[in-house]
Formats: sequence, structure tokens, C-alpha cells
Amino acid sequence: MVRKKIEKKKKSFQTAARKLVTGLLSKSIVSEQFRTLRTNINFSMPDKELKTLLFTSSSPGEGKSTVAANMAVVFSQEGKRVLLVDADMRKPTVHHTFHITNTEGISDLLSRKSVLEDVVKTCEIDNLSIITCGPIPPNPAELLSSQTMQKLLEEMTDKYDLIIFDAPPVLSVTDAQILSNKCEGTVLILNSGNTEKNALLKAKEALNSSKANILGVVLNNFKLQKNHYYYQYYGNVE
Repeated sequence: MVRKKIEKKKKSFQTAARKLVTGLLSKSIVSEQFRTLRTNINFSMPDKELKTLLFTSSSPGEGKSTVAANMAVVFSQEGKRVLLVDADMRKPTVHHTFHITNTEGISDLLSRKSVLEDVVKTCEIDNLSIITCGPIPPNPAELLSSQTMQKLLEEMTDKYDLIIFDAPPVLSVTDAQILSNKCEGTVLILNSGNTEKNALLKAKEALNSSKANILGVVLNNFKLQKNHYYYQYYGNVE
């Protein structure tokens, strides 16, 4: 009985794991939505090439890591040299998403235990590189607000066309606020039907207080009706 529960829990975890829809099902409706989001982000700063992009949410479980990972894929499919950084140094997930090791990561860089070349990992997606979290540090906020982080950001932007940060939820810790101040654009993820309006407004207020450049909000897990034009146009595409 206990074994069955463990196996069920393991299966549930695997099912809930972040899926790279844009890599596995590039012609699906969901993938097309990510490409639309890519276009909207590109047009959001027409006079300047976006180099640093942050994804966060108001609360945990809204899908910001899934969105960040898939956006990293679609931007790399556009031909850009993309670096995805797991800046959630409290509950990291990027290494699970891409099935890579998490022995070294951004925490090692910020604590000056490693250099950039040592921690950057490649994956099956062309043009996409990844920096995982690494060992979870006791002081993530202090590391992110350090001068080392600023210098690291400058080094990253010299080597890559776009750096995407997967940050912790805004209302949980201050990490996202600190990073949003350093990034050129911030995208807020909210879960359709679950995110409370007050939480969203508080998250926006917190980001604004950090002088974040909020590019927009992504409504995640929104269910389209079968008669929606997306189903009519893309429904038979596999």
C-alpha cells in the first residue's frame, strides 16, 4: 500500500513537471501562443533591443517557471543566443525541466566559487544555454543585490543576445523585486481563475516600487472553448 502511494506520488510529480511544449509540440495551439507572446515582447520595446527579461508571479504555483522555460525555447528558435537563468534560489526547478544536473549554478557564481564558463550548460535546444540554481544559499536576496550580480549581468549580456531570469514569486520574498530593478523588462504571470485580484495588485505595486519595467501580464492556464478560432485554425495541426 505504501509502495503504491510512493509510486503514485512519483508519477504525479512527473506529470506535473514543467513541459517544454514549444520544443515537443512546436505546431500546437499552446506553442503558437508562446510565439505570440514572443512577438508582443519584441514589440513592447521597439526602440531598444531587449537583453534581460524577468518572469515572476504574485504567488507560488502560477506557472512562471513553465512560461520562462518555454519562452527561452521560442526565443532561441528565433535564432537568438539565449541564456536561461534559474534565479529562484529557494525552490529551483529549471534543472528538472531540462533534465540536467544542478551541482553548480548561479549561487556559485554569486558567491565567487565558480566562473561563468564553468556553470553554463547546454541542452537539446539549439542556441539555448542554461544556468541552474546550484546549491541553495542561505542569503539569496543579498547575493542578488550584490555588486557581483551586477558584474555578472554585464558579462552575460556581452556573450548572449537575451538573458531570461526565472525569479521567485513577488509576494513571497524580495528576490524578484531586486532582479526586476536590474532587468530591462519584467513579465508577471497569473493563474487563470486562481490568482486573487488583491495579490495581483500588491505584486504590481511591489514591482513598481522597485522601478521595474512591467511589459505586461500573462494569463496562464486559460481554457479555450472548442469553438474558438484557434481550435478552428490550428485544431488539426499535429
